[in-house]
Amino acid sequence: MEPEALEICPYNPHHRVPLSRFQYHLASCRRKNPKKAKKMASCKYNACHVVPIKKLEEHEAACVNRSAVEEENSLHPLKVSLPSSEQNGNALQTFAPQQLVCESDTRESERGAHPPSLTTPQKTVRPGE
Repeated sequence: MEPEALEICPYNPHHRVPLSRFQYHLASCRRKNPKKAKKMASCKYNACHVVPIKKLEEHEAACVNRSAVEEENSLHPLKVSLPSSEQNGNALQTFAPQQLVCESDTRESERGAHPPSLTTPQKTVRPGE
């Protein structure tokens, strides 16, 4: 079995962490080093890439994960269209969410069945009775 590659912690260069534990270590070390964490930022292409804020733009321009993310976005671009006020006559409409119902809830209500604990009174048994 080959030894796992070790990553160097951006918050403390003395920390060498296996790649499989790196995300957990980053979160822990960020909490333990709040002053240093304020000066650091995460890459938008890979959250494990934590660099000084001053070098973030440079890092993101050369990030090895950049092409993969951009390819994914070009294959499935996010399209959002908002209705204009001319289309529906009023500028804003209030959104009212509908009640979400699970399939199992629907089946139980159709049968009229409820769990026995909700419909049947339970007898309390005391020791010695």
